Amino acid sequence: MQQPPATQQPDSTPISLWDAPQAQGPLSWTQEIPGSKSITNRALILSALANRESHIYGALDSRDTRLMIGALQELGTHVDVTESSAAGMDIRVKPAPFHSATIDCGLAGTVMRFVPPVACLTTGTVVFDGDLQARTRPMSTMLDALRELGASVVGEQLPFTVYAQGIPDGGMVSIDASASSQFVSGLLLAAPRFRYGMTVRHVGPKLPSMPHIEMTVDMLCQAGATVHVEPHQWRVEPGELEGRTWRVEPDLSNATPFLAAAAITGGRITIPQWPLRTTQPGDVIRSILEHMGCRVELEATGADYRLVVTGPPPSQGLSGIHLDMSDIGELAPTVVALCALARSESRITGIAHLRGHETDRLAALSTEITRLGGQCEELKDGLVIKPAQLHGGVWHTYADHRMATAGAILGLVTPGVKVENIETTAKTLPGFAHLWEQMIRG
Repeated sequence: MQQPPATQQPDSTPISLWDAPQAQGPLSWTQEIPGSKSITNRALILSALANRESHIYGALDSRDTRLMIGALQELGTHVDVTESSAAGMDIRVKPAPFHSATIDCGLAGTVMRFVPPVACLTTGTVVFDGDLQARTRPMSTMLDALRELGASVVGEQLPFTVYAQGIPDGGMVSIDASASSQFVSGLLLAAPRFRYGMTVRHVGPKLPSMPHIEMTVDMLCQAGATVHVEPHQWRVEPGELEGRTWRVEPDLSNATPFLAAAAITGGRITIPQWPLRTTQPGDVIRSILEHMGCRVELEATGADYRLVVTGPPPSQGLSGIHLDMSDIGELAPTVVALCALARSESRITGIAHLRGHETDRLAALSTEITRLGGQCEELKDGLVIKPAQLHGGVWHTYADHRMATAGAILGLVTPGVKVENIETTAKTLPGFAHLWEQMIRG
């Protein structure tokens, strides 16, 4: 049997196990989804860099967003959560001069990749560190880019230190961002505040997660920035960012485990307030589920829309899928879990960059599916999943929130699955286990 990736799960870590609840038949449920982490953390950065106060409505209340709030507060920004409820947080952000700080990145890629360019705008020393697992995540691309732009940076991964001396000049920087689109987004978000703006050119293999870069460009333009987009290159003019009101869409990637529940039980799951137009990569789950045999409907409800997914009858089952997921890698754990339950072979490619996420997701998914009796083989840039009868067992999560939700999906139709550290879902969806159990109870 394969063993878990050696870089995770230290022996000294206490193991908490959650008995993944099993569905007793087709599920029928309506699930409201909190705000998008990706939009929330971009809005927080842009608000901290703006020329006046901003309001953010419906922001996701999660560990990642709290870490971003803490990082900006450490740098001197005034951030006040005026209301927090199941619908999200309402936040006021008042810009202020940045100063020396110590930043806790936790395991949040957006904090460790978006905040260092902001730290270059201060005069002082900014120290970055995070969780043990975060110290293995790729960072040299960003840190080398900051050096090329004139910053003084000591270190190649967490922990590292930025020594800033006021507003940098900016200019042209060439990077290989094939490990993460967050390197491009992080530079672009701060670019208007650099003296001469910034031109970011990607040089290297295919750039993953392009929808996230499109989201960054769209939000920059909403904040008043001028951005020129060419193939593999983005030029941001220097200038002020406008303080404004941001309304955060539901996090479509966080919706995907619930939609998967409809797919594998032959049930019907509804997600309210699904955006008609969005830059979120999670929207692609609609076409994926259709290809696997589900009925997918986007229904108008007054001024809003809701997404309704109905799974095929269990006697029919899901079809396997061959899919390049390079632009939508964050959906891979959900899709791979579905593929492990499909009646034909699946091949998921274009996701080599997931080896540098919270864990090596390709190794972790292959290991854990195999542990439960499945057939999952690693490719250089993806996975091949063949039909097999799964059985119960412990599903390790490697402190990765999307590994945890993948285990919950498999547990819906596989007796005896125990998900280790389900609490790691708080990174982007606090209370996931409670919401999941509510859905099953109906």
